[in-house]
Amino acid sequence: MTLKTTRRSFLKGATATTATLLAARALFPSGAFAQGAGPEVTSAKLGFIALTDAAPLIIALEKGLFAKHGVPDVQVQKQASWGATRDNLVLGGAANGIDGAHILTPMPYLMSLGTVTNGVPVPMSIIARLNYDSQGISVSQEYKDAGAGLDSAPLKAVFAERKAGGKEVNIAMTFPGGTHDLWIRYWLAAGGIDPNSEVSVITVPPPQMVANMKVGTMDAFCVGEPWNEQLVNQGIGFTATTTGELWKHHPEKALGLRSDFVEANPVATQAMLMAVMEAQQWCDAMENKDEMATILGKRSWFNVPPVDVAGRLKGDINYGNGRVETATGLEMKFWKDHASYPFKSHDAWFLTENIRWGYLPGSTDINASVDAVNREDIWRSAAAALGVAAADIPEGTSRGVETFFDGKVFDPANPSAYLDSLAIKAMV
Repeated sequence: MTLKTTRRSFLKGATATTATLLAARALFPSGAFAQGAGPEVTSAKLGFIALTDAAPLIIALEKGLFAKHGVPDVQVQKQASWGATRDNLVLGGAANGIDGAHILTPMPYLMSLGTVTNGVPVPMSIIARLNYDSQGISVSQEYKDAGAGLDSAPLKAVFAERKAGGKEVNIAMTFPGGTHDLWIRYWLAAGGIDPNSEVSVITVPPPQMVANMKVGTMDAFCVGEPWNEQLVNQGIGFTATTTGELWKHHPEKALGLRSDFVEANPVATQAMLMAVMEAQQWCDAMENKDEMATILGKRSWFNVPPVDVAGRLKGDINYGNGRVETATGLEMKFWKDHASYPFKSHDAWFLTENIRWGYLPGSTDINASVDAVNREDIWRSAAAALGVAAADIPEGTSRGVETFFDGKVFDPANPSAYLDSLAIKAMV
């Protein structure tokens, strides 16, 4: 539905939950990461989902980088779903859960605000972005001749006809309010399809996407790799578009930690981040892509053929509908173009989209929430300790105005103007 909003509705006083976030943020002032005698602990439990963008955590472990930076006992533990990741973060490592995770960027916000934790805020910190680009929107082979691609509009009449015949149109994503939910909603809405009324948006864990489409329980899905490529390799469906085509060089996953872990272990936090940053640089090197695909394909990690991982790592995309392109520039970025740095402006977009779809109230103080959760100061401290080149360190916390494939513009200084420009939304 359409709802007029004003900038004032976004920027008026912080809510109680935002006040909680700000209080938590005050516990971790800038400069708190000066090197001491060494890491406070040598271990931490980090969760991951079987998605290619978890690679920096996996490579940091496989290549001994956690050990190199003084935290040799870090564990990287597979999670069954994003819901399980959330639940284990709520528990925390000390209670047999996890201390941090490879995570959908909006989740630390939704947890910190209590939105997905039964109204009880669980303060989280984002200390790095893990990647840009290389998620996919896949459609069942049943719709191959409908003509859907970057433009979803050709599916509008087809979906309407299916519903008129008494059948559900199920569109799968991985977590409500998460990145995949936001990408597929954006894609549908840009083509004039209201995701809240014209289709049913359902939640399916990433590793279960292909199997579910194979048995016909969904019509389309959005997920990260290697699952879109596996779908094509098995002839079950096709990639309508990659998310990098929706928004070039878009942010995707983050490295998130419980804020109480960060507070108690600032040196260990920086050490883990340095290991992950070094792994991101390794992951970005084209000469490492085949080895990386082999590592990720192992039974202990993804348990998939390396061929399901390798192609899109290199930017070579078989869309599965007759379109095959190489060297597209749409490969997953782990380090270049500031992919590792957590821009606050990007987090502001994720919060704005969560407001757009009714997951967060319009009164949410976006700036205060971002300042509470986004710890780009920790990233900068780790970059300095790692000797990162000045060219690889952004000058500011905003990447500026962003433009999407349909011409829509997001100015992080004026999110309400962006929302007002959108015809399809569901806001409370």
